Amino acid sequence: MEKTYFIADTHFGDSAILRYENRPFENTAQMDAELIKRWNSAVFEDDCVYILGDFGADGCEAEVLSSLNGRKFLVKGNHDTKSNEYYRKAGFEEVYDLPVIIDNFWILSHDAIYVNANMPYANLFGHVHNSPIIKDYSAQHFCVSVERIDYTPVSFERIKQVVNEKASR
Repeated sequence: MEKTYFIADTHFGDSAILRYENRPFENTAQMDAELIKRWNSAVFEDDCVYILGDFGADGCEAEVLSSLNGRKFLVKGNHDTKSNEYYRKAGFEEVYDLPVIIDNFWILSHDAIYVNANMPYANLFGHVHNSPIIKDYSAQHFCVSVERIDYTPVSFERIKQVVNEKASR
């Protein structure tokens, strides 16, 4: 049965991210290999993965995408600067410039979007990496930056469980 997963801020091939976010890897080759290994340990070929921005350094997308399991959808982030057609040719099934709403409730975006308890939505996002200013999750949001999800795509089932548990408190 097909599952849906989320991840953001992989920054494949980007050596600067190692320093900026204190990632626990010696170099980009090690980081990329570990991200690919963890991705493929969670995601199967028929699964759907939404990447909520900042996939990789320009030029590495096609090679990396071909090594990753699943059907991949990109909600563009501030580092995804090429055309949507470029990313489709690289291997993304679909590419979005703006936030997307799925299941009439979940807003998928790169940047966090303001939602509160009076709104009928929850936001899945990335961009903030490990910033202590933003909580990992609440009753109405869940951050899927790789640093917060053990560098492994997180299932939609798990996100719903965590958010529902938080909402019921």
